[in-house]
Amino acid sequence: MEPRRPRLGVALGGGFARGLAHIGVLKALEEAKIPVDFVAGTSVGAIVGACYCAGMSAAELEEVARVARFRDFARWTLSRYALCSSERLRQFCARVLKVSTFEDLRIPLAVSATDFLNGEAVVFTKGPLVGPIRASCAYPGMFHPVEIDGRSYIDGMLGYAVPTTPLRRMGAERVLGVFLSAHWTQHRPPRHLFEVIGQCFSIAQSRMSELWRKDADLLLQPDVNGFSYNCFDRARELIELGENSGRAIVPELQTLLNMGGPAASLAAAPTAVASASPQPTAAL
Repeated sequence: MEPRRPRLGVALGGGFARGLAHIGVLKALEEAKIPVDFVAGTSVGAIVGACYCAGMSAAELEEVARVARFRDFARWTLSRYALCSSERLRQFCARVLKVSTFEDLRIPLAVSATDFLNGEAVVFTKGPLVGPIRASCAYPGMFHPVEIDGRSYIDGMLGYAVPTTPLRRMGAERVLGVFLSAHWTQHRPPRHLFEVIGQCFSIAQSRMSELWRKDADLLLQPDVNGFSYNCFDRARELIELGENSGRAIVPELQTLLNMGGPAASLAAAPTAVASASPQPTAAL
């Protein structure tokens, strides 16, 4: 008898426009006919994950990404809490997702956010879908905190930069984590507020990474250094970068899932894989 295929969960980390690389990773999995049983997403990973779980193919996601711009998700506003409103993100989700609740999704999804008052990592898996996505994307300083059932939430990166742990709780037996590690400043002083906040997040993520790495069997790290936080106009490059990175780990992932012969024994620590794609040009 052939060994049973373990259930696969894919954790998509945050990274704003850089998260378009997630689409390329999903495209590589589709090409290799690797089934995804669970998805968990943080920030932009929540958006991409929700679209994929709602039934959009990687090719359809790519078409949306090629025309998406910052203005589709945010509107500049004057507020003491943040510089942007994410109300347009609500409209974007309503237009693209075609579903309104977690229960309507074809693939089980977890969306991570952070409780603003106590710092607790919160994972949404049921009920209305758009509110948790907006909460997971509520980057401090850029977007207003999002209120759900009387509680205020901010970006999920403070709770789970890559939400591998929620996938284990959902029943995933093998977990692929996709981490978009990139510094916001490149050997120069910060140019504006977002680079200051972004660099702080990068430092915090690197120091907190052991909290979620332990729950990843395989860790994929596309090299997104050199891409700015809002470079949506470089979607083609980012998707290709993610696709190349995803293809590189397909053989190892097939082994983990008993799809390419006898399953290899798992190492205690997850394997880290870097992208071999061409080097991007300087940040915008």
